[in-house]
Amino acid sequence: MGTTLQGRHALVTGGASGIGAACARRLAALGARVTVADLDGDAAVAVAEPIGGTAWAVDLTDTAALDELTLDVDVLVNNAGFQKVAPIVEFDPAVFRRIQTLMVEAPFLLVRAALPHMIEQGWGRIINLSSVHGLIASPNKVAYVVAKHALEGLNKVTALEGGAHGVTSNCVNPGYVRTPLVEGQIADQAKAHGIDESRVVAEVLLAESAIKQLVEPDQVASLVGWLAGPDAAMVNGASYTMDGGWLAR
Repeated sequence: MGTTLQGRHALVTGGASGIGAACARRLAALGARVTVADLDGDAAVAVAEPIGGTAWAVDLTDTAALDELTLDVDVLVNNAGFQKVAPIVEFDPAVFRRIQTLMVEAPFLLVRAALPHMIEQGWGRIINLSSVHGLIASPNKVAYVVAKHALEGLNKVTALEGGAHGVTSNCVNPGYVRTPLVEGQIADQAKAHGIDESRVVAEVLLAESAIKQLVEPDQVASLVGWLAGPDAAMVNGASYTMDGGWLAR
């Protein structure tokens, strides 16, 4: 696939499955040495070993442990997250806080830990896995929407502070991606609506999308790989939608 990231060290959070695993494999294929960070240490090892990477078993919600962290990484992919669907009045405050901790506070602390090394060497790539929901809202997803909007803000500030030093920061904003998280949502929606799963995909999840297909993890990883490479050196502070036309309406 090439060696555009040869000699670079990449860190991918939530790297043990789904989008994160696809990103880890893509960055390794581009020549990077990849650290796969995940709460599930065994699953992280399973992804890291075949690509010659390193596993980092870490609970990113334990943010106090990240306060004084320093990271000797050249590419940081903030991907870890989870979803909870419920109306605001029924949303568990503890779950709301946990989502903000994992999807806002942890990325901030990881960026804070990685920037000094990137600035010192005059090169760095920060790539934040946001979402269409970082740009628009949907009902019953208050914590996720709030977190992704906050990630967009972190991305822009990082782009402004890092740009003069050769460090770029960008967001990738997919629609529904074929991951274990989304497949669980499909099953839940099929049960709730009394319809089969193929109709859930076309009529519920992709109702606003011109292309009635889920995004594949490898497609997201391909964009991440490009953003990490030399051809994207002038792309900074951007949010790249990959949503089949959802936001074209």
